[in-house]
Amino acid sequence: MRRSLAPSQLAKRKAGDEDEEEEEEDWRPPTGRKRQKAAAEAESGECYRSPFRKPLAPLTNRPHCLDSSQHEAFIRSILSKPFKVPIPNYKGPLGLRSLGVKRAGVRGPLHDPFEEGALVLYEPPVLSAHDQLKIDKDKAPVHVVVDPVLSRVLRPHQREGVKFLWDCVTSRRIPGSHGCIMADEMGLGKTLQCITLMWTLLRQSPDCKPEIEKAVVVSPSSLVRNWYNEVEKWLGGRIQPLAIDGGSKEEIDRKLAGFMNQHGRRVPSPILIISYETFRLHAEVLQKGTVGLVICDEGHRLKNSENQTYQALNSLNTPRRVLISGTPIQNDLLEYFSLVHFVNSGILGTAQEFKRHFEMPILKGRDADASEAERHKGEERLKELISIVNRCLIRRTSDILSKYLPVKIEQVVCCRLTPLQTELYKNFLKQAKPVEELKEGKISVSSLSSITSLKKLCNHPALIYDKCVEEEEGFIGALGLFPSGYSTKSVEPQLSGKMLVLDYILAVTKSTSNDKVVLVSNYTQTLDLFEKLCRSRRYLYVRLDGTMSIKKRAKIVERFNSPSSPEFIFMLSSKAGGCGLNLIGANRLVMFDPDWNPANDEQAMARVWRDGQKKMCYIYRLLSTGTIEEKIFQRQTHKKALSSCVVDEEQDVERHFSLGELKELFTLNETTTSDTHDKIKCRRCVNGHQVRPPPAGSDCTSDLSQWQHCADRRGLQDPVLRAAWDAAVTFTFHHHSHEEQRGIP
Repeated sequence: MRRSLAPSQLAKRKAGDEDEEEEEEDWRPPTGRKRQKAAAEAESGECYRSPFRKPLAPLTNRPHCLDSSQHEAFIRSILSKPFKVPIPNYKGPLGLRSLGVKRAGVRGPLHDPFEEGALVLYEPPVLSAHDQLKIDKDKAPVHVVVDPVLSRVLRPHQREGVKFLWDCVTSRRIPGSHGCIMADEMGLGKTLQCITLMWTLLRQSPDCKPEIEKAVVVSPSSLVRNWYNEVEKWLGGRIQPLAIDGGSKEEIDRKLAGFMNQHGRRVPSPILIISYETFRLHAEVLQKGTVGLVICDEGHRLKNSENQTYQALNSLNTPRRVLISGTPIQNDLLEYFSLVHFVNSGILGTAQEFKRHFEMPILKGRDADASEAERHKGEERLKELISIVNRCLIRRTSDILSKYLPVKIEQVVCCRLTPLQTELYKNFLKQAKPVEELKEGKISVSSLSSITSLKKLCNHPALIYDKCVEEEEGFIGALGLFPSGYSTKSVEPQLSGKMLVLDYILAVTKSTSNDKVVLVSNYTQTLDLFEKLCRSRRYLYVRLDGTMSIKKRAKIVERFNSPSSPEFIFMLSSKAGGCGLNLIGANRLVMFDPDWNPANDEQAMARVWRDGQKKMCYIYRLLSTGTIEEKIFQRQTHKKALSSCVVDEEQDVERHFSLGELKELFTLNETTTSDTHDKIKCRRCVNGHQVRPPPAGSDCTSDLSQWQHCADRRGLQDPVLRAAWDAAVTFTFHHHSHEEQRGIP
């Protein structure tokens, strides 16, 4: 056997017993015979044991008795020993943590407030070292930070809007009031800002718990599915909203009752999306419980505090209310009061107090015939109203979008009437009885019907052909003015000035580009004419009006926006809930007829210039020269000037039209190129032609602030409109153009 010469082994051998050394020296490996003997012993059952192997010692910690009481005591002694982490210098939590149990330790914010780009809505007050020792760690407020998934996609103005909304609904902006109005213009991302607000309130607060349990979104029926898709888009399945856009009464009541019965920290479906109509019919179910937040999209529907929808929503048990409206002032200040009163009751007093203190002085001061004292008083009351309302209203204009979207050019196009339209128009004015009533300041059912007849005549004579056949009031003997052999089965664009211009616009657009066009009208009969024109010209089209189901609307919009879709034209009824639709597949929009309410036209015209648009946008507003359409447009301008003063805080808006002038509806000015252009007293034009820059010494502040300049045939940059000029166009206003902001001359 070889002996190890390692120092350690040598030391062991020296320290060992001498007897063992002698024994080791005498020991020799067994010879061949000894090996055979060992094998024989193994066969005989005897075990060979090495002299170096020591016998095994029994376990000392094993109980000798298996008595149950001793065994239990032994197990308890094992478990009573403290557990020691085998990792050196480990300082993590040592306690056991079960699933779903809140982690022990100092509480903190849900998201890191110091991360780059973090949107912090609330920051706890800075405490001194002494105060930190006294404060209860379990009650210390924490940061409220917007989820990074959302804050990364928010634009600067949207981050500002989310902060404003959160301050208002948590009563930090106006103590005791929990409501606000999101009055951003169309296309600025009001939906995304409100989704961010809901998600933040549902998940966190300074008290380290959710601020609310449930939220309700009330919107027009055409936008219910759009809200659902937006929540899915931005939150990516982190939340499951409940959208109700149809069903039987029993089914809807069951869903609403299930929604209201949800409670706790983790509500399965904390967001309800419902239409105004459905909410009004099933308000009793929702009024049985409490809701943390209610958001009213297109909130200008609540302009009348007497209607059932307003009263149903106002009786909902919720302190936090957000009203979304790009057009908070549509007709008068009393409607504006209704919106503010809905979100923050009592901030402007009662309706009578508001009318006496604010509305009457402001309107008197805005009239063109107002005295200097009335104007001064109106301006003072206007400033007072703005200072109160601005604490709960946020308003940004679409000029912000010029940084992110392509150029948009709006043209107000005045089209001369055809000879047939002119004769029918003059014949109606001779026979119509409501003319005298309107001059006396009275508006009856017959006068409203006459206004509608004139508006349809401006669109196309075919729309009043049946009245001429039946010889209704105003159209007696008018049938003989139509061409011989005339039939309404085929559209004849040459009989209408606006239809002739539209025909040119569509033809030039189709032949010179791959642009798509949106056609908007207030009347489904006009959409029928569009269909006839498209079929005769073989244009592919889709149509959205009140007869289309909500689910089908979303499908055709998605298809039209696809670049591969063959449809050239999207026909839209402005009365069929076109608000909020995203039609970025088209970059040209024709507003065929004006509406009394400027908000309806503004909503319709904002369908193409929205997030995702890649092309330059052209908006055409067609007006029949010298007719009731120009009067309606002038009334819109008057309302928008009032809105600019109250909402947009513009102090230099001109007082162009007196209230008396706005009553002159039943007149026809055949000698003018544009009645509106005459009213604004534009000094940029000489002999009907645009002059840029304006003549020396001229006062250019007299023209409307909404128009940047007037354009003649030579000054038109749009080749499509230039091609249509010689057909019927008499004048254009270059309106709300964003090209100068982008450096385009």
